[in-house]
Amino acid sequence: MKMQIKYLVIFCLTAGWLNMTAQQDPMFSQYMFNMLTVNPAYAGSADLTTANIIYRHQWVEFDGAPVTQTLTMHSPLKRESISVGGSLVNDSHGKIKQTAIFGDVSYRIFLDRSKIAFGLKAGISLFQADLLSVNTVSPDDPAFQQNIKNRVLPNFGTGIMWYSDKSYVGLSAPRLLSNKLLSGNLPDFNNNRERQHFFLTAGTVLEINNYLYFKPTATFRAVNGAPPSFDFTANFMFYERFWAGAMYRYQESMGMLLQYEINNQLRVGYAYDYPLMDIGNYSIGSHEVMLGVDFGKKAGADISPRFF
Repeated sequence: MKMQIKYLVIFCLTAGWLNMTAQQDPMFSQYMFNMLTVNPAYAGSADLTTANIIYRHQWVEFDGAPVTQTLTMHSPLKRESISVGGSLVNDSHGKIKQTAIFGDVSYRIFLDRSKIAFGLKAGISLFQADLLSVNTVSPDDPAFQQNIKNRVLPNFGTGIMWYSDKSYVGLSAPRLLSNKLLSGNLPDFNNNRERQHFFLTAGTVLEINNYLYFKPTATFRAVNGAPPSFDFTANFMFYERFWAGAMYRYQESMGMLLQYEINNQLRVGYAYDYPLMDIGNYSIGSHEVMLGVDFGKKAGADISPRFF
């Protein structure tokens, strides 16, 4: 698919494909296991060293569709009130590629049966745009005469989170700076900046019987200058091993989630969502695969499962 309209190309470059769903940052269906990317207060919440890898291919069969890979890792320090973590996010859509590297630190206050954590996040994004390959209406358009290579966009964020073994509520703003994406002046387009994102997340686990748990979760996203976005998931856990459920993203998509606890150290997950927008006429949906590893557990030990 070749983009012939200048305004559409600039929109995709500066606002991102995902702005159509009220955000610039990548979205995930299995966000409840990937919250470190949006809330630094999540660091250390598992009380051990844990890592997650997620690969997401959005809008399959749509040219230039977003493809995202993330790696997150976090752990409490010997002084358990302090936890650290880090995330690597590689995101591409159309002619745009962006790689973000962020570090996280959280300070946890231990209550009777729960914790309150305050987190800080800081890092950089490397922004690239292959402008010379764009087929424009005017070959001499000055906005497309050179590529953007590894434009450094520093940023920082903050978050707060309350959580127990089976419930959590978090509020965060992972990127507070509004960096300019393209150098120079663009009189035809005013959104040439990163946008601040605010996340409100919550979830809980209800024990139905000795073999079945119910886990509802929700995420609310607010972006300056864009409509709000809501995610809802409802998962059931069978025999503390197998998760199965459904997700709904308000006016955007719906789908299913699956996860299997191979042992107390390793888990794999899969999510599929189908777009409810007009783009569903051109795509068969989105696929997401997750691999999670917990370090420090014994594979055969009798330990409670990870719920979040």
